Amino acid sequence: MSNKTTPFPYNNRELSWMDFNARVLEEAFEKDNPIMERINFLSITASNLDEFFMVRVAGVMEQIHSKYTEPDASGLTPRELLGKLTEKIHAFTERQYSCLHRSIVPALKRNNISFLTVREMNERQRTHIEEYFDKILFPVLTPLAVDRSRPFPLLANKSLNIAVRLKKDEESYFAVVQAPSILPRFLELPCDNGRAFVLMESIIIHKLPQLFELHEIKAYCPFRVTRNSDLDIDEESEDLMLAIEKSIKKRKRGRPVRLELMQKCDQETREFLVEMLEVGEREIYELPGPIDLTFLSKFCGVRGFEIYRFAPIRPVDPPADFWGYDDIFEAIREKDRMVHHPYESFLSVVRFVETAAEDPNVLAIKQTLYRVSGNSPIIAALIKAAENGKQVTVLVELKARFDEENNINWAKKLEHAGCHVIYGLAGLKTHCKILLVVRREDGVIRRYLHMGTGNYNDSTARFYTDIGMFTCKETFGVDASSLFNVLTGYSRPPEYHKMIVAPQGMRNFFERMIQNETENARKGLPSGIIAKVNSLVDPRIIQLLYAASQAGVKIKLIVRGICCLIPGLAGISENITVISIVGQLLEHSRIFQFENGGTPKIYMGSADWMPRNLDRRVELVFPIDDEDLKERAFSIVNLMLSDTVNARVQLPDTTYTHIDKRGKQVVRSQIEFARLARKALDDKEVLSEEQPYKPLKSPRFEGNS
Repeated sequence: MSNKTTPFPYNNRELSWMDFNARVLEEAFEKDNPIMERINFLSITASNLDEFFMVRVAGVMEQIHSKYTEPDASGLTPRELLGKLTEKIHAFTERQYSCLHRSIVPALKRNNISFLTVREMNERQRTHIEEYFDKILFPVLTPLAVDRSRPFPLLANKSLNIAVRLKKDEESYFAVVQAPSILPRFLELPCDNGRAFVLMESIIIHKLPQLFELHEIKAYCPFRVTRNSDLDIDEESEDLMLAIEKSIKKRKRGRPVRLELMQKCDQETREFLVEMLEVGEREIYELPGPIDLTFLSKFCGVRGFEIYRFAPIRPVDPPADFWGYDDIFEAIREKDRMVHHPYESFLSVVRFVETAAEDPNVLAIKQTLYRVSGNSPIIAALIKAAENGKQVTVLVELKARFDEENNINWAKKLEHAGCHVIYGLAGLKTHCKILLVVRREDGVIRRYLHMGTGNYNDSTARFYTDIGMFTCKETFGVDASSLFNVLTGYSRPPEYHKMIVAPQGMRNFFERMIQNETENARKGLPSGIIAKVNSLVDPRIIQLLYAASQAGVKIKLIVRGICCLIPGLAGISENITVISIVGQLLEHSRIFQFENGGTPKIYMGSADWMPRNLDRRVELVFPIDDEDLKERAFSIVNLMLSDTVNARVQLPDTTYTHIDKRGKQVVRSQIEFARLARKALDDKEVLSEEQPYKPLKSPRFEGNS
C-alpha cells in the first residue's frame, strides 16, 4: 500500500474527489428522495465535474505539457494519474446518463412531466415553439460561418454550441451556432395533461434550415468546450485588482481540457471540431445527451415543482441563544453564544453587523470576506457603518476562486463608501472567518467578536451547515486585534492567547494535539480524536493519525469530500473510521475534538486538513471554552456520528458503503438538528410563559435566512 513518495498508505486526492462526486450521484439514484431532489443532485454532480476539469484536471494536464514527471504523494506521475482519471470520469459520465435516462426520466413520466422532441409535439406545441423562435430566439442567435476568411470563433468556456455541416454547389462548409446563455435552457409548452418542456437546442436544430436558407444541412452536432480556468496571477503586481481583472479575461480563452459532443456526431463534423479545438482523443467525451446537465438545477426549481422537493429546513429566528434579548451586545456580554446554521438563522450575524453600523458607541468594525452573496446585507451594513463615520476595515479576498469578479465589485463599492479595503496578502489566501466590533462602554473599550466555520454569505448560509461563535472575552479580543494588525499592516505574527492561526502556528498545533493523544494512549490515559473536515489531504497529518491509531487511539473522522487517509488497514489504521455525510444540506463546518487525557477540548474554524489550509492560507481555528457551548458542540459531533441515513462509511479498499441500519435507529442528522433548533426555541418560549411577570420579547421569523 505504500509508495516511493510516502512510506504509508495514501489515496490520490483527485481519485478520492471522484469518489466523493460518485456519492453525490448516489443520491440522484436514491428512489426514496423526491424526484426534483434527485434531479438537483444530478445537476450538482455535473457542476462539480465542470469545476474539477477547469482546475484539477487542467492542472494535471499542465504538468504533463511542462514535462513534469515527479510522482505525487500517492506515487502516481501526472501521466499515470491522467490515465486513471480519464477512465474513472468516462465511467462516471456513463452512470450520470444512465441515472438520467433509466431512472429519472421514467420517474418524471410517472408524474406526467416530460421533455419532448419536436417530432413528439402536437400542433399547438409546434406553433408555440415557432412563435418563441421568431419573437425571442431568432433575434438573439448569431450563426457563425467558418471558412478561409472567417476563422473558427473563440467559444466561451462551458457554452453550449451546435456545429453544422453544410453543403452548397458540391462544396462543404461548417458553421457554429451558440445557444444563447442569456435565455433559459428549456421552454415550457402548452400541455393538456401534466407538464411538458423542450430544450432550447431542440428548437434551434428544428429551425436550422431557416438559419442557413442557401445551404443544404448535411449534419449537426451539439457540443461544449471546457477550458483551463485556473488563474495565473502576478501577486507582485503593483495593482493586484488590475492583475486579477486581466486574468479573469484570460480564463475565457484558456486551453480546452474537455470536448463534450453527442454520441451520434457525424464523422466529418467530429474531425472538424477536433482539428479546430486542438483536442486529443483523451479529452473527448461522447454523450447520449443532453449535453451540460447543470441546467437541471433551474429545472427542479420551476414553480409548481415544490411538492416534489424535500420539505425546506426553515431556520429558527431568533436562535435560542439570543431569545429574549433586544440588545445583541448585552446577550454577548452575559456569555458566549453559538449559532448553528442553517438550522438557526444567519440573520443573527447580519443583525450583529447592522446593529454595530448604527450604534453610536461603536468606533470600528473589522471583517474578513471570502465569498459573499450578490446582494449582501453584510456589505450594505458595512457601507452604512462607514457612512455613519465609523472606521471600517475589510479584507476582501480577491483570489477566492470563481468569486474574483464578484469580490472585485464589492471591494470597489466598499472603497467608494469610505471603507479601508485590503485585497488579501501576497502569496496567501485569507480564508479565516472573523468579524470584530470595537465599542466604547462606560469609558472603556470592549471588543465583540464573531468567528465562524463558514463564509459571511447569507445565500449559502441557507444550505451550508456552519457554526459561529460570538464572544467579548478579552483574550479573544486581544487576539482578534493582533490578527487584523497582521492582515492590514506589517506586524509580526504574535503569540496568540486563544486563537490558532495559519500559516504560522496551525500545523504545529494540530500535529502537537495528535501526538499528545498518541502519548496519552501509550501511557494508558484516556485518548481519542474526532475531526470533521471537508477534505483530509495533508500527508503529515495522515502519517500522525496512522501513528496514533497504532498506539491505540480511537479516531473518528467525518470527511465530506476528499479523504487521502485509508481507514481500517490491519496494523496501520484499524482504529480509524471515516464517514462521509451527503444529504439535503452541504456539510461545511470544521470541528476538532481531542480527549486530552480525560479533559476533552473542542475547536472549530475555517481550516481543512490540507497543505493549502495549513501552509498557504490565513486560517483561524478557535477553542470552545464556555461549558454550555462545549457540551452543545460535543452533542453536535455525536449526532453526526450517529447518522444512519446520509452517512456512508469508507472501507479499506477506499470505496464507500451505506451504514448498516440493522438494529439501529433511523437517524437523519440534518433533520434532527432542525428539530432540535425548533425545540430549543420552543422551550424558551414555554419558560417565559411560566414567568408572566418577566415577559421576554420574541420576534419570530419563519422564512429562510
